[in-house]
Amino acid sequence: MIIKDIRASLHGFSIEIPLLEGRVQGYGREEQTHFVFCQVETDEGIVGYGLTGHFLSRAVVVALEKHVLPCVRGMDVRDLEKIHQRVWQKLNPRAMSGTISMALSCLDIALWDIIGKAEGRSIAAMLGGARDKVPCYVTFGFPQYDMDLLGEAAKLHVSNGFRALKSVVAVDKGGWREDVRRVKAIRDAVGADIDLMIDANYLFNPVEAKYLCREIEDCGITWFEEPLTQNDARALADLRRSTKIPLAAGQMEGHRWRMREFVEHQSLDILQPNVTYCGGYTEARKIAHLAQIYNMPIANGGGWPLFNMHLLAGMMNGWIVEWHLGMVAVGETLFTDAPKPKDGFIEIPNRPGLGLTLDQDAFRETRVALD
Repeated sequence: MIIKDIRASLHGFSIEIPLLEGRVQGYGREEQTHFVFCQVETDEGIVGYGLTGHFLSRAVVVALEKHVLPCVRGMDVRDLEKIHQRVWQKLNPRAMSGTISMALSCLDIALWDIIGKAEGRSIAAMLGGARDKVPCYVTFGFPQYDMDLLGEAAKLHVSNGFRALKSVVAVDKGGWREDVRRVKAIRDAVGADIDLMIDANYLFNPVEAKYLCREIEDCGITWFEEPLTQNDARALADLRRSTKIPLAAGQMEGHRWRMREFVEHQSLDILQPNVTYCGGYTEARKIAHLAQIYNMPIANGGGWPLFNMHLLAGMMNGWIVEWHLGMVAVGETLFTDAPKPKDGFIEIPNRPGLGLTLDQDAFRETRVALD
């Protein structure tokens, strides 16, 4: 199975947020307006799919078609380590992240999809098949909700079967004090038996994060995700020592060496490799093994659940997948057979590879010109 071609395309999207009128441009935060879709074709005509998010998305498209393809064309799809070695040596000898890591993620996801299709096995099964289904948490606490709607939305998702919720913090005009009020409103709305996570998306400085942790330690927070600017491993370790709230991060890190830094500094309780950013399943599996050595779970942050569910189902220390409403809407539009959670769990499709069928009409309708 030889790599014959790589086709990358840019896509735009808008979503509806429950309880809010009208559609919101993009699929998450204000800057999340585009994503990259990748198709890798073999000499036998098997096509695998890959995807990554909005960061420098046009550059990722160019990187895939103009740099990655010439680097890996003619290689056997199954030689995953050899392919990664070639990309690292030829395109990224200094272990940078960003555009190259996202392009490699697209490529690698598609390669695993091809191998699964050829072998008749799901990616989760090929990764180890630790479980057939994984729990989901829903990311719902968008800043567009006022306090009343926030509580209503939380109860709506619980009524839909979710037992774990995540809300965004560090974006409210009232600062960390407003976050305290919003977190407590969610906890009051859903009671003590629902897992509640919060996510600052790198936006707090260490002092603000400590203030927030101090005021919500009695709220039973399951984890505080990406609390600090730059994902500073030293500062995360200091914050972890000062709070009882477990810390999680790593979803946007581009390779295993950054994850090793978190482990060595004892910065985190939970590692969050995301296959659409870290270099795909090949790199994420190494990160999962790193976490296993230190008895750490891995969980999904950064969304794209239809891709990351395979990692969490395949690895023995896989935990919970993020049912990010915006990225779920993308998946349900692009694919005709996207699985849906039931009673807070998502079952891995009994289909080869990713187990996803591309809707060609939706693919064309969401495509955006690079100009």
